[in-house]
Amino acid sequence: QVQLVESGGGLAQPGGSLRLSCAASGFPFIYYAMSWVRQAPGKGLEWVSGIYHDGSNPDYADSVKGRFTISRDNANKKMYLQMNSLKPEDTALYYCARGFRPTTRVDYWGQGTQVTVSS
Repeated sequence: QVQLVESGGGLAQPGGSLRLSCAASGFPFIYYAMSWVRQAPGKGLEWVSGIYHDGSNPDYADSVKGRFTISRDNANKKMYLQMNSLKPEDTALYYCARGFRPTTRVDYWGQGTQVTVSS
């Protein structure tokens, strides 16, 4: 069955960096666009970034543009999100998701990894 497993979350200071990873299994990863979606405490889902099946067309929400970088390794069925210049408002549960924006186009979700940005 489809599995998406996130890792790499944790506590970071404002201005710091974290790198999230998503390990995919149970489906032909190379054929699917993938995304990162987050949910801050008390708020709805926010699409953060997405990438096409072949690694092209990386796209970002305005809130993270210039600070986050998405990438993927099709040979190893992994996706990454490099997060730099972190802000307290980046605090959220980050989900790996199969599909592209908007979030209604996502058909599978991971369980999420918590990112907390605080001094």
